[in-house]
Order: sequence, then structure tokens, then C-alpha cells
Amino acid sequence: MSEIVITTANFEAEVTNSDKPVLLDFWASWCGPCRMQGPILSEFAAAHPEVKVGKVNVDEEQELAMAYGVMSIPMLAVFKGGKMVNQAVGVQSAEALEALVG
Repeated sequence: MSEIVITTANFEAEVTNSDKPVLLDFWASWCGPCRMQGPILSEFAAAHPEVKVGKVNVDEEQELAMAYGVMSIPMLAVFKGGKMVNQAVGVQSAEALEALVG
């Protein structure tokens, strides 16, 4: 499974109403560390079908970035039951992602 592009339009359906944990990557195309995080996230998504993995482009989805207090990117946020329960800023290893999601 690959990452899902998350927008304001599909946030409720894909994140709030998800029946499994959601790992969101708040990123931007101009961000070097975000480009480093991408392949790690793709591998994590492939290895963990029980977790929904999404990407939020902060340039295109400023409303979502503001709503979740994104100050630095990449910021990874974990949602369970529609609520943000964990987050980390900066490039995270696959092991760190596993710990983050719990």
C-alpha cells in the first residue's frame, strides 16, 4: 500500500473516520529532510498494512498544517480514533516510526 494524499477535502474520511491508526507526514517539496523521509515512509507503509499512511503537503494544505500546529517539517503525526495522539519532528527512522505509532 502506498501513501494517501491527504487534503482538507478528504481528511475526515481518511483520518478522522479511519478504523485503523493513521500516520501523517506533513511535508513540502522544497524541504530536503522531507525528501529523505519519503523513502523511509514508503517502506514503513509497505511493511505495516495495519497502519494508514498519508502525506499532507503543507504548501497546499495550510489550513491542516495550522490546525495541527506544524512549525517545522517534516512533522509526523499519529492519529487514533480521529485524534492526534503522538508526533515527532525531523527525519525519523523506520524503528522510530514503529515506536511513534505504538
